[in-house]
Amino acid sequence: MPKIKTNRGAAKRFRKSASGKLKRKRAFQRHILTSKSSKRKRAMRRPQYVAAADERNIKKLLPYL
Repeated sequence: MPKIKTNRGAAKRFRKSASGKLKRKRAFQRHILTSKSSKRKRAMRRPQYVAAADERNIKKLLPYL
């Protein structure tokens, strides 16, 4: 069997946590930040875990993660 190619776009967006879950960066922090509260922007700095329903599809893109 040949090796499976990793989706490079997905590899840059997701990391595996110590518990085995997938971490991702939060959206909506690139521009138009003046209308967002400091509390909201501060919360968006922290990573979030991928939803369990989406995890199976992402793991197909990252076979060696």
